[in-house]
Amino acid sequence: MRINIIFYSLYGHNYKMAEAVAEGAREVEGAEVGIYQVEESFTPEIIEKMGATESKKRFEHIPVATVEDLSESDAVIFGTPTRFGMMASQMRAFLDRTGGIWSKGGLIGKVGSVFTSSATQHGGQESTILSFHTTLLHHGMIIVGVPYTQKGLATLEEITGGSPYGASTVAGNGPNTRHPSENELKIARYQGRHVAQITKKLVGK
Repeated sequence: MRINIIFYSLYGHNYKMAEAVAEGAREVEGAEVGIYQVEESFTPEIIEKMGATESKKRFEHIPVATVEDLSESDAVIFGTPTRFGMMASQMRAFLDRTGGIWSKGGLIGKVGSVFTSSATQHGGQESTILSFHTTLLHHGMIIVGVPYTQKGLATLEEITGGSPYGASTVAGNGPNTRHPSENELKIARYQGRHVAQITKKLVGK
């Protein structure tokens, strides 16, 4: 049972969330988990001006995703920051290269799930995940979110990301800002574990 996590991250917030998702998925017996990042479109000069050079180095060891990483998986968990209430352009560019897989129905019946981050508490986390689902549905994927058995979704003790649509974190704007909280990481681990459990039932492994 192969579960691939494919993310885009600029300052490292979504990378940390991806690692937590992977940790949860690995708890399920039989799960082989891969982590990939989508190709960066910003030049090194732009990344430097955005103050993200050092952040990028923390996960430069993560391989770049290919469309084969989609077709060879049983489930794919995508992670993207929010850009004006939608996915980042780098993730959109990656998905726009999946027409060949779509024409062959290569992702039909596979599990799809999404996590995200935003600069502010109400910065479009839910709309980003929900609009991302549109692409997954066009591919015929089975969408899995985070049910309310994950109690951290309902906490009123702190500002936190996380919704029934998927894990998320309030990241702040720019480098050296807020890191994912333990509650947000718990939700991300739960999402990874839940996706793996559902996938295991579907593939019968």
